[in-house]
Amino acid sequence: MNRKRIVIGLAVLAAVGIVLGVLRLRGGGDRELKLYGNVDIREVELSFRVPGRLAEVRVDEGDAVKAGDVLAVLDAQRYRDALAKAAGDRDVAAANMAKFHAGYRSEEVAQARAMVAQMEAQVENAARVARRREELLKSGAISAQERDDAVASRDSLLAQLQSARKGLQLQASGFRSEEVAGAEATLRAAEASMAAAMTDLADTEIIAPSDGRVLSRVREPGAMASAGAVVLVVSLNKPVWVRAYVPEPALGKIHLGMPVRIYTDSRPDKPYSGTIGFISPVAEFTPKNVETEALRTDLVYRLRIVVDDPDECIRQGMPVTVKAAPAGAAKAPAPAAASAPDTTVSNAAGNATANAAANAAAAKGSAQ
Repeated sequence: MNRKRIVIGLAVLAAVGIVLGVLRLRGGGDRELKLYGNVDIREVELSFRVPGRLAEVRVDEGDAVKAGDVLAVLDAQRYRDALAKAAGDRDVAAANMAKFHAGYRSEEVAQARAMVAQMEAQVENAARVARRREELLKSGAISAQERDDAVASRDSLLAQLQSARKGLQLQASGFRSEEVAGAEATLRAAEASMAAAMTDLADTEIIAPSDGRVLSRVREPGAMASAGAVVLVVSLNKPVWVRAYVPEPALGKIHLGMPVRIYTDSRPDKPYSGTIGFISPVAEFTPKNVETEALRTDLVYRLRIVVDDPDECIRQGMPVTVKAAPAGAAKAPAPAAASAPDTTVSNAAGNATANAAANAAAAKGSAQ
């Protein structure tokens, strides 16, 4: 009797062990999160900010470029002429402002002072003449008209003296503050015009903004290029991203900064390393160009995964598979999906139970 119980117990334990082993294998497969996406490399359309005739294109499609390289050049003669004119206007404005700051020349002040002294002498002489004629008029030696002429001449010279004195005061005090401020403003405007001309001249060259590779050469030398018209299209070497989508049920298994492995069809045995750099806060429907194991109508969240070590083998639009151990996977196995029951587990469990029952029956028969 004891032997029969022992045999039955061992058979039941074996069946339970088989079921748990199958479940453990199935749960272990869910520990690794698998996502699908495409490589996303940034492209930049390069153009001139000023119009002109295209003089030179120094790169061709497929050429590698470095940041700071001159890729294309306009005929810049008109912009050099505009810069020369702006420089001349700036020099004129600077000289004019220097004149207003320095005030009148010492020779001009001395001339005004001499004019005042001359007018003072003439006024003093005219005053003496007027006094003498006043005395002569009293004695009847001259007419009243002659006395009036002398007085009028004295008054006229006195007015001229006052004007000369005001002129001397103006020469000594210099220009008005408003005139100085106007000269300074004119100089600033001229300097701004010169800076704009220098900017226009610099904009006759297209400079590579970053390391990359030329994708398209849109225009050829001799063509007229308007401002903003695309001349070259360059793909940047960095950053290289993977645009992937995670289903809403698996959203809690990922986080920003999470390391992942990126597999391509061309090198499935050498994955790239990457980091999740962006998780969209807005849900959307899976785009048609992304293949996932879930239905296309399921809501997903867009991810941006930064590739840590991109090379020439990873290209724009390339489909990739992203694998990562979801957060918390080591603590507990991922729950089985309710929408797709695992027939393998069911069959294994059924077989294990049947085998246990058969073994128990055989043991019972032999014991009897």
